[in-house]
Amino acid sequence: MAQRRQRLTQRRKLLGFSQEKLAEAVGVERSTVVRWELGDTEPRPWQRPKLATVLKISLDELESLLTAHPKDDSKSERLEFVLQNPAAVDLVTVAHLAQEVQRLTSEYDSAPSASLLASAAQAHSQVTLLQSHAPSGRIRRELSISTAESATLMGQLIWDASQRRDHVVSARYFDQAIGAARQIRDPVLEAHAHLRKGFIALYGRKDPREGLRLCNETAIVGASASNVLAGLGFLHVGEAHAMMGERRECEKALSKAEDRFARVHPDDEAMYMFSSSQFDRLAGSCYLFLGANDKAEQILTRTARALVQWKKSQSIVLGNLTLAYIRQGKLGEACGTLHEAIDLIEATRGGGGLNIAFAAGRELAPWRHEPWVQEISDRLFGLMTT
Repeated sequence: MAQRRQRLTQRRKLLGFSQEKLAEAVGVERSTVVRWELGDTEPRPWQRPKLATVLKISLDELESLLTAHPKDDSKSERLEFVLQNPAAVDLVTVAHLAQEVQRLTSEYDSAPSASLLASAAQAHSQVTLLQSHAPSGRIRRELSISTAESATLMGQLIWDASQRRDHVVSARYFDQAIGAARQIRDPVLEAHAHLRKGFIALYGRKDPREGLRLCNETAIVGASASNVLAGLGFLHVGEAHAMMGERRECEKALSKAEDRFARVHPDDEAMYMFSSSQFDRLAGSCYLFLGANDKAEQILTRTARALVQWKKSQSIVLGNLTLAYIRQGKLGEACGTLHEAIDLIEATRGGGGLNIAFAAGRELAPWRHEPWVQEISDRLFGLMTT
């Protein structure tokens, strides 16, 4: 088994880099940085000088960070013992489980959700078991943090793996995350779970009023602790208004989101959820809902090229861009972007991109006898059967 490079991770965090920001600075994908830190792969020789420069260390110091220490089997043995004797839980075991939850979360955007479910479910059950037996104090608090994080991840994975059909179980996990976050008064974790629950209302149940309520709650809860989460809340408030055809209210919410994002600081606790393309991605979706297809096209075109490291998000943007093209009669462009979206969906199995791709396929029905539409239909049918 690969050995995690904890010192490399610590150096990145010390300089205020998220995995995404470090990837951008070095010129690689976020998943590449994840694999470096997990010890699964090595930076290539030509990547090392740039990586050392970004991390403000020498090549020799970088080599030291990349050198794994002998594996400490005692952690695994300790976890096994503690799971059998929950009252013996200690901070070493708590940290071990927290790292596992964070590792799985870091893989969410690049790996098929179904492939992560078993490991995430195991980590979640272990965390919640120990949390229920933990004494009050730091150990219980740390386990409550991991409970909120793992419950949120489980909600995401189940909803995504079910192609955004299993609203009930996913919402149950998000409610569990909200409850755990409230117990320890952590507004960041609570706001994140509210946001994910808002996605179910907006994209699953197609209930923009409920989505508006939940995303407003995200902005309110997150406002005191994270400009990232407050901004994301306002972004999706804008999307809810757009779904209801309320352009003025939508643009007011987008303006609030833009203001929050302008105040984002590198030490924001939700920085890992933020990317520079986020505002345009949601603004493009808003204008698509409002029927301003030409404006949506302009925004989504530049956004799609900025999301190379966020493959599930990129597939959603390309799907929306396809819809903007179709609704303007730009069928050649629609064909190209839909094929790109399907390429990404085949790799990630992202439920959001899949649903939008099928929506685009349905809008191509008037041209179903055209060979290029039949080819797209065959690929979409393949997604259903794999």
